[in-house]
Amino acid sequence: MTSQTIEGACAFAWRNYLLFHSGISENGNRRSALYRYVANVRDSGQDDFDLLQIAAVAYLKKLDELHDDRRARLAADQVLAECLESRRAQPTT
Repeated sequence: MTSQTIEGACAFAWRNYLLFHSGISENGNRRSALYRYVANVRDSGQDDFDLLQIAAVAYLKKLDELHDDRRARLAADQVLAECLESRRAQPTT
């Protein structure tokens, strides 16, 4: 299931990314970097599919903005942390 979760989150983010970026290679370096990032997030214990999708989209967006893998990872991690905090702050019913 872990591999399917990673593949699904990456596929979602990558399909959306390609909608906005024509001329990007289907199997380019960004896609490989995306997979590595999402796999790393999953390996750190985050297995919520929705949050992995958010992290994947945030990573690609930050990679475009910052043009640096390390900084994009840190920025996407921050987005993920904010999502987690927001979920924790919501009252349970």
